[in-house]
Amino acid sequence: MEPSPDFLSAAYWDQRYQNQQTGWDIGCVSTPLKEYFDQLTNKQIRILIPGGGNSYEAKYLSAQGFTNITIIDISPVLTKKLVEIINPVSYPGITVLTGDFFDLTGEFDLIIEQTFFCAIDPSLRKNYVTKVKTLLSDCGKLVGLLFNKDFITNPPFGGDIQEYRQLFSLGFRIHILEDCANSIPARSGNELFLIAEK
Repeated sequence: MEPSPDFLSAAYWDQRYQNQQTGWDIGCVSTPLKEYFDQLTNKQIRILIPGGGNSYEAKYLSAQGFTNITIIDISPVLTKKLVEIINPVSYPGITVLTGDFFDLTGEFDLIIEQTFFCAIDPSLRKNYVTKVKTLLSDCGKLVGLLFNKDFITNPPFGGDIQEYRQLFSLGFRIHILEDCANSIPARSGNELFLIAEK
């Protein structure tokens, strides 16, 4: 199936959220990311979650005392809902932005990858790597999950470890890129865990 240009449009993702076509949403923070977050000690690091979706990761981080979390998503339908739920009283330290990740400016110490990379057209993957590098502070890290499989319908868009290793070697030191040992059962054997440092 040929990628459609509307995969990056706000209207496309608004429709997906309005129609509850969110099969990627597991309803909680994923185990691999939770366990990674649990070993972080600096609660002041600047964290970005692009394509934040329902932002279970951000909620979890806030509950653990992290104080500088930014979510960006292109869907106004979603971000309006998030702003209602993620308020400063219940979830201090979280900023919700509506917009295109590729237009974002700022500097972050940690960028979390959780089903955003697989939602964009694969032709934009080099742009994604370049943008992540631009947004990360010196020695900042990109950490997250990548699908290690192909899909019949898109998005999500899949890939494999060789493709990712070549892609993320462009300006990153890859610390970990391996089969994820603690995926949720539905994704077991189909995920890779990535830690790449600028």
